[in-house]
Amino acid sequence: MHDIQNEADPRGIAIDEVGISGLRYPVTFDDGHTRQNGIADISVTVGLQADRRGTHMSRMIALVHEEAATLAPQELPITLKRGLELLEAPTLTLTLSLPIATTVTAPASKRQSWQTHDVTITGRITADTCTVATTVTTDVTSLCPCSKAISDYGAHNQRSEITLTVTGTTDAPYPLAIHEIVDLLRNVGSAPVFPLIKRPDERVVTMQAYDHPVFVEDIIRDISLQCREKGLNHAIRAKNLESIHSHDAIASLTHTD
Repeated sequence: MHDIQNEADPRGIAIDEVGISGLRYPVTFDDGHTRQNGIADISVTVGLQADRRGTHMSRMIALVHEEAATLAPQELPITLKRGLELLEAPTLTLTLSLPIATTVTAPASKRQSWQTHDVTITGRITADTCTVATTVTTDVTSLCPCSKAISDYGAHNQRSEITLTVTGTTDAPYPLAIHEIVDLLRNVGSAPVFPLIKRPDERVVTMQAYDHPVFVEDIIRDISLQCREKGLNHAIRAKNLESIHSHDAIASLTHTD
């Protein structure tokens, strides 16, 4: 059958990205430490040469089905290279987003529960470079240092949403595993959050938060300091869902060695 997409295009204009998004597909996430099944939201795009009319979008689905059914971030450069050849493109970007749950243990009762984190893995390859970015979003508690300092008793606190992206290369595509990112994020701020806590746990957590007040600026600086010590290229965004203001407090930074 005649392939119209394969026709030459006379306009001579290259396209930065063209492809598919919003593909919901079953995957098994397996990084050697965490193994979970889920439905990922997936996008695949390529750069399109100036002389080509279209790309092969059906091949993108085939790439996902055959190469990404088991998502191992450390092996993503291999998948990206195969995709580049399959789609005959100069660049390829593959993004998969899905929730990943880790077990957390309440501090006093030792009751366990599942805490869910939003995870996105983005791989991009060109003829010369390959990068894999691992993004994790999770929640912590933050207590306002200013509120504590000016109040006779108590201080306002809030849940803080933190997103950390760590970018690896072909030689080290997955320099910090998801469970390590989660541990790092849960240990910044004033206290972690827990889906299941009993009254003795609540006492421990609220007192821990009161003893460790932090601004949103403190949160991202503490995370960045730990990432720099590990030699990681990273981007951080933190948002405090303010409890006594009609706005949120946000901060972000990006660092590349």
